[in-house]
Amino acid sequence: MFAAVLLLVTGCLAIFQGIAAIANDDVYARIGHYVFEFDLTAWGWIHLIVGIIVVLTGVGLFAGSNVARGAGIALAGISVILNFMWLPYQPWWSIIIIAIDVFIIWALCTSWTHATD
Repeated sequence: MFAAVLLLVTGCLAIFQGIAAIANDDVYARIGHYVFEFDLTAWGWIHLIVGIIVVLTGVGLFAGSNVARGAGIALAGISVILNFMWLPYQPWWSIIIIAIDVFIIWALCTSWTHATD
């Protein structure tokens, strides 16, 4: 339940983050030079698409799907990587989302029980 709620929250935040980057390129300012210099509109679409998939995965976790559990672990890992690459635009925000993603991975991995038949 904890991971499902966190997935819904981070997915919604990623959607809002993506919409803000798509709507106006002046919302985020890059701090210094960085290896991963993408256009802000491209970053906006990346965050929007990943956010939608993360929200759908959170809904799947509420339904009790083991596929959603595996997808949640994978998507939280992808989110960690994406937010690491997003550091030059929003450093504090990225660090907070990375920490939440680590909690999601921990919650999904520690609560996974295997049924023995």
